[in-house]
Amino acid sequence: MTKIEPLGAVRERVLAALRQEIIAGRLRPGDRLVERELAERFGVSRVPVREAIRSLVGEGFVHFETPRRTVVRRLTPTDVKELFELREALEVYAAGLAASRCTPQDLAELRELLDRAATATRAGDAETITDINTRFHDRILAMAGNSLLISVMEPVDGRLRWLTRQNEEWPQLLAEHHELYDSIASGDPDRARAHALAHVQANYRSTVRHLFGDG
Repeated sequence: MTKIEPLGAVRERVLAALRQEIIAGRLRPGDRLVERELAERFGVSRVPVREAIRSLVGEGFVHFETPRRTVVRRLTPTDVKELFELREALEVYAAGLAASRCTPQDLAELRELLDRAATATRAGDAETITDINTRFHDRILAMAGNSLLISVMEPVDGRLRWLTRQNEEWPQLLAEHHELYDSIASGDPDRARAHALAHVQANYRSTVRHLFGDG
């Protein structure tokens, strides 16, 4: 007997797929999301597609240009500035906590992610670089050992990954992550916070250059 997939599971599957397509750049700013076409592509009814699109609106990935026209958002300078201000406040704090609380196992996991990022950087694999870099920062958040900090970051995590994808200065990004790793491994919270701050600010400048041609 064929197992029927619950509506909620269908919605989450469609939502995850569309979110990843936006983050990876397969759906670009200004691209239209048409319920009928997406339902046909995913082999589902229009209801879970409609619900997934509403979730993407709430997450800040898409918006309604008109009641009948939904498109991927074009990030504005204000969008980018506000997201990086939040990232600066939270990730700098997390880096300091991670430096004071990390274990040898934590550091080994970060080291493995850096090795994988280096391989992806040499290959110019943008999607893998984005994924690994996200995991790197997620791991630092986990090492901080503050569940409230993680819950605050969660609602904007997708948009931060979207921004990370805009920074294509990958060798520089890898070098900054190595420096951040070294500062956390040193066990010195002040050093870790300083490197985290420099990293976020450099990433902001790179993103602004890529998106708007200045900064």
